[in-house]
Amino acid sequence: MSTDAAVRRAFERHETYTDADEGFVVETTVFDSRVVAEASEETVYTLTIRTPTLAGAVEEDVGDNLLAGWFETFERRVEDAPKAVRAEIDLTVDMHSEDGEAIVTLQFPFDRPDRAPAVVKAMAEYVEGTYVEGVVPGFTYRPPVSELLADATHSEETEHDRGGGPLPL
Repeated sequence: MSTDAAVRRAFERHETYTDADEGFVVETTVFDSRVVAEASEETVYTLTIRTPTLAGAVEEDVGDNLLAGWFETFERRVEDAPKAVRAEIDLTVDMHSEDGEAIVTLQFPFDRPDRAPAVVKAMAEYVEGTYVEGVVPGFTYRPPVSELLADATHSEETEHDRGGGPLPL
């Protein structure tokens, strides 16, 4: 079986993903998160997550300094995404804003097609959690951020929510 066939099969079998025109959509996050895998000498995964920028998420006007600081902080935190898994990940991060969205692209080689769906899921959820941690108090947030905040405030703590270590590999 070729590497790209093994990768496709792993994502198709994982309950977290739905097949998209190009790649797979992560269904466990509120933000649009999609992964594409390209195989040559090694399989490289590209996970793209589209989140609102601070200005795109709130009703009020936001000052330029706060906008710049929020984006820079979010970017620095996203660079720690490999800490969400117990694996050596050589991560390349690209972030930019476009039309009210912060577009996060995480790219990394990974040689275990059977574990790749869990690694991608963990990183997508890490980025979403990092986004929520960076919410600035005092603003009125629009959906989907307002929904994320409501869920975080009203959910009952479960065994899973108490934290824990990185995803084992």
